[in-house]
Amino acid sequence: MKPSYLSALDEYFCEQYSDYTKLSAIAGYAMPEVVYVGADGNITRRDSSVMRLSRQKQRDELLEKFKSELFDTTFTFNFRYRTLREKFHDLGNKTTFAKLLPKCLARCGETVADAGGKLDIEPEVWKKIVKGKIYPEKNTVIALSLACRLGEAEVNALFTVCGFYFSQESVRDVVCEYLIKQKVFNEEIRDRCLAEYKITNLPLRRNSGTDA
Repeated sequence: MKPSYLSALDEYFCEQYSDYTKLSAIAGYAMPEVVYVGADGNITRRDSSVMRLSRQKQRDELLEKFKSELFDTTFTFNFRYRTLREKFHDLGNKTTFAKLLPKCLARCGETVADAGGKLDIEPEVWKKIVKGKIYPEKNTVIALSLACRLGEAEVNALFTVCGFYFSQESVRDVVCEYLIKQKVFNEEIRDRCLAEYKITNLPLRRNSGTDA
């Protein structure tokens, strides 16, 4: 029997995931009537959410088919270099990632040094991110959030200064947003949830100890 935490994740995923091109390509997916004639005789369009897996009669079966064909396409480098314009802008900016990071970590009882040790990133690269010499990529911020048990407010703050957001069209984003919102930080459960949706490209350092 599937663990309850995976069932809860599946339910959330079916409610939130909205890449309708990929959903409609699942064998057996029943395309809903999006356009219909209303009681007043006018043509009306339903909200696109009717196309989500949560509205399908064979939801569980379709979800398993969808999972069976998943593979992680979210690989990126852990950082990107700042442009000259960004370097100039950061000089007078009080809310850069580097300036906000220690405050967000402190609220969760973490230090910058300890946080770097929980990520699968070269120490030299982490130091440059911390000093603001380079910017972290989205995968890095997500991994940091999960590894350091950041709260939703802290994650949103770091995302905002980086120009990131959780996309409902991204498998990785939907799953990781769920883990953060529900505070699923136990390493074994967290990694089981990531594996269930074939999320393999997050720079998380494994085997650093698990919670009881």
